[in-house]
Amino acid sequence: MRHGSIPGASGRVRPLTLLGDPVLHTPGAEVTDFGPQLAALVEDMFATMYAARGVGLAANQVGVGLRVFVYDCPDDEDVRHLGHLVNPRLVDVDGVSVRGPEGCLSLPGLEAATPRFDHAVLEGFTMRGDAVRVHGTGFFARCLQHEYDHLEGGVYTDHVTGWRRRRVLRQAAKAPWATRAGAAVTTA
Repeated sequence: MRHGSIPGASGRVRPLTLLGDPVLHTPGAEVTDFGPQLAALVEDMFATMYAARGVGLAANQVGVGLRVFVYDCPDDEDVRHLGHLVNPRLVDVDGVSVRGPEGCLSLPGLEAATPRFDHAVLEGFTMRGDAVRVHGTGFFARCLQHEYDHLEGGVYTDHVTGWRRRRVLRQAAKAPWATRAGAAVTTA
């Protein structure tokens, strides 16, 4: 029997913010109120992430400019990591830089080989304000770095260079969802 609630079970699925929306390119504001509104946001983010079949989701991906992200992501040993971080700080990245396929719920259907370190450590808080430190390796480290980038106002395509970058941005500009994003996607 499962104890406790399933993350997102009481949340509502919110619309995803797509590449080109200014909120994706604006650093998130620090959370100062650790009350019921934050708890509801985290629940909604889990519900939205699961509905979109993602492994991580940042608040700005649902149009909220706060420093919050959720994750339900395996590492390379297939160990499941489930949680959320509020006001995270990236305190360490090291190890080998691995170029691997990376996608994003804000660029649906697209992916590009993106370099990421295979170890990351973040410190932050839970929605209740308790301090937490999260270590990630392999795919989970990639997920943590990806979501942290969102909170800094970046997307994974910022790490892609050369022909890979041109290709994924061309694909984004031609994607059916590009007109819904509300802004042009540049291919520079």
